[in-house]
Amino acid sequence: MATRGKRYKKTLEQKPQQVCELREALEFIKAHPGANFDETVDLAFRLGVDPRQSDQTVRGSMGLPHGTGKSVRVLVFATGPAADAATEAGADHVGQDELIAKISDGWLEFDVAIATPDAMKEVRKLGKVLGPRGLMPNPKVGTVTDDTGKAVREARAGRIEFRMDRNGNVHVPVGKLSFQVDHLVENAWAVINAVRNARPATAKGEYIRRCTVSSTMGVGIRVNVRDVA
Repeated sequence: MATRGKRYKKTLEQKPQQVCELREALEFIKAHPGANFDETVDLAFRLGVDPRQSDQTVRGSMGLPHGTGKSVRVLVFATGPAADAATEAGADHVGQDELIAKISDGWLEFDVAIATPDAMKEVRKLGKVLGPRGLMPNPKVGTVTDDTGKAVREARAGRIEFRMDRNGNVHVPVGKLSFQVDHLVENAWAVINAVRNARPATAKGEYIRRCTVSSTMGVGIRVNVRDVA
């Protein structure tokens, strides 16, 4: 286990011990950065679901109102008009067979992959490469679509995906520490609502058991999510 630095230990002593309102927690985190770079602010959820049950998987996608603060490299598997629309929307890489071959050889210089339904017939061959990295296009999160222009614009504007891990936890970035508090609050509420709306129909009892906000190198603070708008 890595040894924590003096800055972290001092902040840990000062942080609120009780469950905080979201704005209060974010104000504290902004006032106590954990590093000298622009850290990412994350929400971590502990969910009351059984991750062993396939019908209790939690996943989804959404656009953050104020973006992620990160430059997103978008790749689109498409040909014809769909490829033209993706290029016009600002996709970084557009094509099909040549991109599939390139990825098969180990190239992975992109953050989001989008595909048309027709292209997926060939893209599925990359399942073992893209799947484990969370890069496989998926119709459930809007990355398999004929409307490639819209999908590219949403990805570049800050569309994110979230998926529960094998322990029933979900981690989602909500922006950068340099963001205004108001923007972090709005992004965070958008994420909380999205996770809440992704509740499986078969889940019983308390769904969001715990929610913690933190920066990349900073301390975590538990926040109240019971009064979600």
